[in-house]
Parts: sequence; structure tokens; C-alpha cells
Amino acid sequence: MLVVDDDTDLTLMLGQYLAAEGFRVDAVHDGEAGASHALSGDYDAVILDIMMPRLSGIEALRRIRSSSAIPVIMLTAKGDDIDRVIGLELGADDYVPKPCFPRELVARLRAVLRRQPTSSAPSIATRYDLGSLHLDVQARRVLAGSERIELTASEFNLLAALLQAGECVMTKDELSLKVLGRRRASYDRSVDVHVSNLRLKLADTAPDIQIETVRGVGYRIGGCL
Repeated sequence: MLVVDDDTDLTLMLGQYLAAEGFRVDAVHDGEAGASHALSGDYDAVILDIMMPRLSGIEALRRIRSSSAIPVIMLTAKGDDIDRVIGLELGADDYVPKPCFPRELVARLRAVLRRQPTSSAPSIATRYDLGSLHLDVQARRVLAGSERIELTASEFNLLAALLQAGECVMTKDELSLKVLGRRRASYDRSVDVHVSNLRLKLADTAPDIQIETVRGVGYRIGGCL
């Protein structure tokens, strides 16, 4: 586990709490070092602060997402919706507002890690095919024809959940529980941003697949040929 924050007191406290919960924790204190460590392949997830020297958390996330789908949880200033949305748009899997409660952070972290390739998903079929789109749950792989689509953990599980629902509409509350592992709070746009990111990737690689917005309810996936 990698914690990236320039607040040394906070990283020490989080490191001690996470270690007590069974995680091996390393900490670095600027965005440039954080991006470099995150891309080393030595960590299962990253906890990344927004405001840091040398390289901001946003720029560090941009650098990480250019070549890695490692789970990233952003630490954002309380009420700072702009940074929160930007982080999600760049591919953050979740966020926790500061000052954060370590117990909530651990719960979010475990939820993200449960969505990784090592997790089992007995309620989801092993494979889904829709038009040019092919999703393999066990391999955590999505293909458009023969071309692989690189998705974050949250985007992959969002796509799997929509495919599993078939022609049924999934509400935002259902998607938040199933994809993010938490209840959706009022005015929480996380699901909407993940859907927007997924739509952009599908538009470039599988234009025959459409994620439909059902106003006032949620989302449904289907072919649009």
C-alpha cells in the first residue's frame, strides 16, 4: 500500500492504522515520488492527496493513469467538488474527504481491493458478449473485437454490472453499492463520472455499444446498431 501526502503527521497516523489492519504501508511526500512509486509495480493500491509539492495529486494521477490501472483513492479537501470530479474523470477509483476518518478510509480501500482480479464474483457470469464487446470477468479483460480496452477497476466493474443487468435499468444507488462498495450520498456524482469515462472509452473502441441514461432512474446498456 502506498500513501502519498506531504503531511508527515497524517501519513504516520495512517500508516500505523493501516498496518494495524494488516496492510504493508510505504509513504512518500510529493507527487513526483508518488507517481514513480505507484508505477513501480510494488503496490496493490495508492492513497493520493491532491495538494502536494513538486507535482500535484491531479498531475500525479494523470501520470499514473497514462500507463497503469492500479487502484487509486484520492484524498480531497472537504467540500472541494471540483478537484473531486477532476480526479474521478482522470480515473481515480474513489475519494475520501479530508480530514478523513481512518476507519472510513480502510472501508473504501477494502472495497476497491475486493474489485481486483483476485476477488471472486460468484453472482456474475464469467463472460459477457454484446455486439463487438467481449468481457471476461475472471481474466478482468475487455475486448472490442480483437482490441483490448484498458479500464480502471471501477470502470470494469461498472461495465460488468450493466452487462449483467441486461435490458434492466440499474439505479445510481445500485451501481454505487455494486461498483464502489458504498451507499450513494446526496449529490454524489461518482457513478455519473465513471459512466462518462466509460462512454468515452467505448465510443473510441466499440461505437456499437451505448450506455443509455434513463432520466430520474439510472443507466442501461445495449447495442445501438
